[in-house]
Amino acid sequence: MLRFLTAGESHGPGLVVVLEGLPAGLDVDIAAVHHQLWRRQQGYGRGQRMKIESDRLDITSGLRFGRTIGSPVSGIIHNRDWKNWQKTMPVDREAPAEATGATRGPVTRPRPGHADLAGAAKYEVSDLRDVLERASARETAARVAVGAFARQLLERFGMRVLSHVTRIGEVAVADASAADLAAIASLADDAPIRCVDAEVEAAMVAHIDRAREMGDTLGGTFEVIVDGVPPGLGSYVQWDRKLDGRLAQAVMSIPAIKAVGIGIGPDVAATPGSNVHDEILSAADDVRDTRTWSLRRPTNRAGGLEGGVTNGEPLRVTGYMKPIATLMKPLRSVDLATFDEAPAAIERSDVCAVPAAAVVAEAMVAIVLADAFLERFGGDAIAQIAPRVDEARRHVRERFQPPSPPSA
Repeated sequence: MLRFLTAGESHGPGLVVVLEGLPAGLDVDIAAVHHQLWRRQQGYGRGQRMKIESDRLDITSGLRFGRTIGSPVSGIIHNRDWKNWQKTMPVDREAPAEATGATRGPVTRPRPGHADLAGAAKYEVSDLRDVLERASARETAARVAVGAFARQLLERFGMRVLSHVTRIGEVAVADASAADLAAIASLADDAPIRCVDAEVEAAMVAHIDRAREMGDTLGGTFEVIVDGVPPGLGSYVQWDRKLDGRLAQAVMSIPAIKAVGIGIGPDVAATPGSNVHDEILSAADDVRDTRTWSLRRPTNRAGGLEGGVTNGEPLRVTGYMKPIATLMKPLRSVDLATFDEAPAAIERSDVCAVPAAAVVAEAMVAIVLADAFLERFGGDAIAQIAPRVDEARRHVRERFQPPSPPSA
């Protein structure tokens, strides 16, 4: 089992990660881990916090000479903004004399759409900062760090994780499912939105600018794609082993994600079966040598999953993100200290974080997929796993080859 835990508050000293289950012998590119953390901080519409932080994972265990050794990988992402919050977020009963930053009062006006009010009811706190500090999407930096390790495991066995943004508010690409993998792979990591259509991306940027001027926020949609996925990951034998359910839970757990689709997603409800299900055809002779098996699909509306099991086509997962809950022109709320109506609290936040959410979703998809991969091919070391993967590929290729023509 590949599992992880995170800890830490948005304005505390840092975020802690512990990842257990990586096999020994995986060569880790630490610079690539930091690159994924950098990617999460990009995207048009981000707030001022991204100009303060420069996320890096200080690894404290699990690696030796750049290679996993089988023990849990752990580390911390230090919050550079901590110096401005030491008097507001002390661990001890009182902030030490040398603490820096401003002393901020309690937060008592919950934001509609945030965890503030629900968290206060659950944990019986009067200062909503106890809730919002952990409920903050800052925690997703730790997930991206974990996902960077999972991604490198997948890449070791020929899988590639990509994403692109398909909608910002009212502005959307015409047909997200038609996006070419090569075009998605060629998107620059520092592109404003990371949308494959340049004209649509320009309209998305303008849409975000208008929302900022209005003190409003915008959501949108993104798609995560993984190609090179072998058939047979996941299972249909129990509900909690279905890979589509595991992926949906993982992506849905990202703050502000309100729905998840596989393949063409919600469109299946309004489309006849003849235009939903992907026909199975024999691959042409000239492409059989490059495929896992001698079968092909002219479409991939199922998004690479049938019955909770991967079918050899690229995995396609869409996330639907609501607008950020913190508005610069706040909605109405109630001050819990007085129960008088008052504007909701304002915390430093983003106008739009959909491109960043796509990077977080890449990480979550990579983690779930790596777990399913180890479930099928697992061993304690890469040296044990690699022969099993090769043998499975050979068996599938031989099992699904057309019969040889009879001899003359």
